[in-house]
Amino acid sequence: MSWQVNYALDFLPKAYAGITAEPLGGDIIKLTVMHQPDVVAAISGAREIDATIAELYLQQSPQIDFLCGYRKECVWHGASIQFLEERGIGWGTPGTLATASQAGKARGAPHKDFRFSHRLLLQTKSVVKGIQRHYDRLYDITVKSGRTLRVGLLLEYEPIADSVRSFWDRFGAVDVFWNINPNGSPTLEAISAAKDLGCEVLKWDDFKEYMGKA
Repeated sequence: MSWQVNYALDFLPKAYAGITAEPLGGDIIKLTVMHQPDVVAAISGAREIDATIAELYLQQSPQIDFLCGYRKECVWHGASIQFLEERGIGWGTPGTLATASQAGKARGAPHKDFRFSHRLLLQTKSVVKGIQRHYDRLYDITVKSGRTLRVGLLLEYEPIADSVRSFWDRFGAVDVFWNINPNGSPTLEAISAAKDLGCEVLKWDDFKEYMGKA
């Protein structure tokens, strides 16, 4: 049994009330929650989940409701997200899997850290005319002027300079960073680091205004 399946079988029932978990073989487990549908989930230990990995899990286990990236640092490629969502398969963290299972909505559930920001983009039709998702946290966004912006999403409560530089080094240059955590704000060091790179770190209201003027 893989390390991530062992962790999931131990962690999820302890951390989330009313959940029991059992192995189904390989990386597949079943979660049971009283009065909710059972959930069949694949538990991946990959650091990045691309379309090939997603397709492989679905080929091996067509019955899965959810693909879970167990590592905290797991990055999802846009093609894998599209592949899963087109088939109604949920995707995201162990936390996403557990809370969605408790609510009876694991099948088709999106990653909890990016759910709100993605929905917000789709709903902001006055400014956003098109989006292309390269990774869970990297978009090309076409705004009303016709210009396409490269946008990086920073998850941190208070992004620091290293948050900005690490993202830039890993995913390449962006036009602007959007700090999507609703409860925090970027530090002055993060703002300065972004300025040195020729971009900005913005919260939603300022980011929306930025897109409107781009």
